[in-house]
Amino acid sequence: MTGSGAASPPPGLPPLPGPSPLPGLQRVVLAGEALTRLSPILEADRAQAVADLEAENRFLLCGTPERPAVPGPYVLHLSVQEGRLVFDVRDAGDAPLQMLVLSLGPFRGLIKDYQMLVDSHMLAVEEGREGRIQAIDMGRRGLHNEGAALLQERLANKAGIDHETARRLFTLVCVLHQRI
Repeated sequence: MTGSGAASPPPGLPPLPGPSPLPGLQRVVLAGEALTRLSPILEADRAQAVADLEAENRFLLCGTPERPAVPGPYVLHLSVQEGRLVFDVRDAGDAPLQMLVLSLGPFRGLIKDYQMLVDSHMLAVEEGREGRIQAIDMGRRGLHNEGAALLQERLANKAGIDHETARRLFTLVCVLHQRI
């Protein structure tokens, strides 16, 4: 018999919140959003990922003996700064709680593949190639799974996130990377 499908938190992480969107991410803000125009596909991906995250997510900051965990809800300001992915986690009143900074290096290959799939998808749509569109969508799902797993690994002992939340955050990482 299988469980709910949610991954168990890594050792040392507090249990992830239940299916309710609270106390996770209440709002997601992408820094520098208006600086660049996105392709229609990337804009749709961005909008869908933000809407899905704000509707349902499982995100919990981890504590340390020196700094106890602060329960959500959280406001996440996500940005790319100097080649690093910055999770500026704030409380519901937008006061800073914790800054999580990850190198983009481990993500670059996946981001490049994601962009290549987005470009291929746009071409397949223009050409009306339904079979090709379906194959590309399957590839994108696999890429999202790989990116989600990497994001969960890189956030281990900093924040607990489930697979679906990680998939959506990976989409936003790819979109943000297009802006630099």
